[in-house]
Amino acid sequence: MIYKILLPAEWAGCEGAEAFAGSPLDLGDGFVHLSTAAQVHRTATRFFAGVPALVVLSVDPEALGDALKWETNEHGTFPHLYAPLPMAAVTKVRHVTDAADLTALPD
Repeated sequence: MIYKILLPAEWAGCEGAEAFAGSPLDLGDGFVHLSTAAQVHRTATRFFAGVPALVVLSVDPEALGDALKWETNEHGTFPHLYAPLPMAAVTKVRHVTDAADLTALPD
């Protein structure tokens, strides 16, 4: 399982849609940023520090096909999606108010 962190307003904008094109950061970088279970807490604290509520999507990587690329930067190897994120690939939606809740995701 891999994960996408969204602001609640971003989630509200894509609920009921077939796909999520990406956040402003994603659109600027040309891909949808995703994290592994081991990375999601660190990603939340690095990019969303001080944000009182987040939405974390569990995503089935097998449903993303060849558009999913694993790329390495100075912070590690991350999953990047070079296509809109299809909502059919989302297996779970979590509403999180404490990034500590992301340290041990069960799925």
